[in-house]
Amino acid sequence: MTSLDPESAWASFAARDRAADGRFVVAVHTTRIYCKPSCPARHPHRRNVTFYPGPAQARDAGYRACLRCKPDEVGRDRIAVAEALAILDAAEERIDLDTLAARVGYAPHHFHRLFKRATGVTPAAYARGLLSTRAADALTEEKSVTDAIYDAGYSAPSRFYANAATRLGMAPSAWARGGEGVTIRWTVAATSLGPMLVAATDKGLCRVSFDEDDAALHARFPNATIAEADDALATLAARVVAEVETPGLDADLPLDVRGTAFQEAVWQALRTIPLGETRTYSELAAIAGNPAAVRAAGSACGKNPVSIIVPCHRAQRIGGALGGYAYGLDRKRTLLATEAQRARSQE
Repeated sequence: MTSLDPESAWASFAARDRAADGRFVVAVHTTRIYCKPSCPARHPHRRNVTFYPGPAQARDAGYRACLRCKPDEVGRDRIAVAEALAILDAAEERIDLDTLAARVGYAPHHFHRLFKRATGVTPAAYARGLLSTRAADALTEEKSVTDAIYDAGYSAPSRFYANAATRLGMAPSAWARGGEGVTIRWTVAATSLGPMLVAATDKGLCRVSFDEDDAALHARFPNATIAEADDALATLAARVVAEVETPGLDADLPLDVRGTAFQEAVWQALRTIPLGETRTYSELAAIAGNPAAVRAAGSACGKNPVSIIVPCHRAQRIGGALGGYAYGLDRKRTLLATEAQRARSQE
C-alpha cells in the first residue's frame, strides 16, 4: 500500500494475508494487544480495531505485542532472509539448510518455511536458480556448453542438465545458440492502449509488450524459429487482450518466463497485488525477501517480459509517485484507473 488505508488493511487482516505482515500491525482496543495481519487468533469486531504502520507506533499508543503471532519478529525475520540471500549470492559452494539457518540464527525447519514465505521459493530452489542464472549468462559467452556449466559452479554436467531445462525454459544448447530449435509464435493484437505484441512458446507466454513486433523477438532469440500465430496463440492472445480491457478476469494464463530468483520473486509479488491497489518498490523488495534491494526490485519490474500478466504497472515509488513504466506513463495511469474502477464495481 502506498498509504495505510483502513478498509484495505481490514480486508488483509480478515483474510489473514501473510503478504501483509510487516506492512502494518493491528491494534485491538479491548485487549490492548497488537498483532500482525496473519495472526491466527479469533478476530475482534471491526469497531474495536485500529491499524498502525508498525510496532513502534502501536507501543507508543499503549499496546503490547501479541504472544501468539509475535509481530515484533517480522522485522527480524526479514533481516534474516536478507542475510541468507546475501550468503547464498556470495557462496561459491553449496550451503545446506542447517548451515544457512544456523548462520542467521534460526532453527532449520522454521527458517525453511520463513524463507519460502518471504521469497516464494525454498533456499535450495533459490540456490539452484542462482546456478541456472549464472549458467544462462555463461552460455551466452562460452563457445563450449561444458565450459559454461563448470564456470557457473555446477559440480558436473549431469547436475546442470537435471535442473536447467525447466529453469531456462529451453534446452541448454538452444539457450547458448540464441533459442535454436525453439519455436516462438507471435501476433500483434489491437487494444484500447495501442498495438500489443503477444508471443508464446509451447509452454506459455514469453513476451507481452506494447509497440513491438517480431523484431523484438528476433533480438531476444536470434536463432529461434519465429512464426506467426496459430489457432492456439490466437485464443491465448484474445485472453490477454481481455485482461487489458477488463482486468481481473483471467488469472491462469500460462507463462514461460525466466529471470534470477529475486526477479521471479518480485514478479510473483506483483501478481499477488489485489486489483485496484499498488505497492511501492520498497514493499516489493521486502516481500521478495530482500528489503534493502529497492533498486533491484525496480529493475526487476523494468525487466518484466510479460506486461499486464505480471502487472508491473502496479509498482510505485514511496509517496504515490508513479515511477517508471517501459510503455509510457499515460498507459500506466490508464491501467491503474481502469483497475481501480473495476475493483470498485466488484465491491
